[in-house]
Amino acid sequence: MADQLGRFAWYELLTTDVAAAGAFYRKVVGWGVTDESTPELPYTMLRNGGTPLGGLMDIPEEGRRSGATPRWMGYVAVDDLDGAAAQIRRLGGTIFVPPTDTNIGRIAVAADPQKATFGLIEKPTYGRWKPGRLDEPGRVGWHELLAADRTVIFDFYRELLGWQKADAQTDPADWYQLFSAGGQTAGGMLTKLSSVAQPCWLHYFNVDDIGAATKHVNAGGGRILQGPIELPDGCWIARCVDPQGALFALQGAQGHAGIEPFSASEVGWSAKWGGIASQGRIVLPKPKR
Repeated sequence: MADQLGRFAWYELLTTDVAAAGAFYRKVVGWGVTDESTPELPYTMLRNGGTPLGGLMDIPEEGRRSGATPRWMGYVAVDDLDGAAAQIRRLGGTIFVPPTDTNIGRIAVAADPQKATFGLIEKPTYGRWKPGRLDEPGRVGWHELLAADRTVIFDFYRELLGWQKADAQTDPADWYQLFSAGGQTAGGMLTKLSSVAQPCWLHYFNVDDIGAATKHVNAGGGRILQGPIELPDGCWIARCVDPQGALFALQGAQGHAGIEPFSASEVGWSAKWGGIASQGRIVLPKPKR
């Protein structure tokens, strides 16, 4: 557990159709899907090979009534959940689910001061393995915060989770801030487009063949919102939405399935996320990942 502290240790998809979502991600990413429900809680497990990675759950009825939509949520490991929850409140965040014992460990669900939701987990039931490389196929290889203002929000996560800026020379005017967790560069933060109403976390799933994976997205009823885009380091990424409406992203090699690439230096953005229209042009500097 010690080498997981401050890192994303578990992922959950809250959705409106667990069976359909499980079949979709099994085809797109190659995850194993098993029903591990208990009498108290229906729960579907996602496995990368034999290793538990995350779970699928129906959006609770109370959440549906309040307008909750399908979404992925990452849980960061902490050693004092009650203390972390109190610190979130002191730092201006919100606790949606207070520290609670569950089948995956003791968890809390929160939002940062700019309202991006995330989870915390203490003593994860399925978190006893040593974290592997972030580029391993089937892993969640990158974590991206679409913030209201990335220059302000970083301090919240630094104080709460001990994250560090991965590039000490980053200019405050730069569009992208890398961060490291537990000594490992794990993601980046950027200021979202003004037309995207609410900040959120976007998780990138590693695939062997980005062309094949994006074709499975389309064939399975999902949509490609942007990409595939080739980055200067040769990695390809695509930002997507699953058939139930949850946002996610893919990253991997070009493979042999064939793709229609975007330009990495100038990306035309035209997408609808849950009814939020976003149109414009983003000029991307050379990514540092």
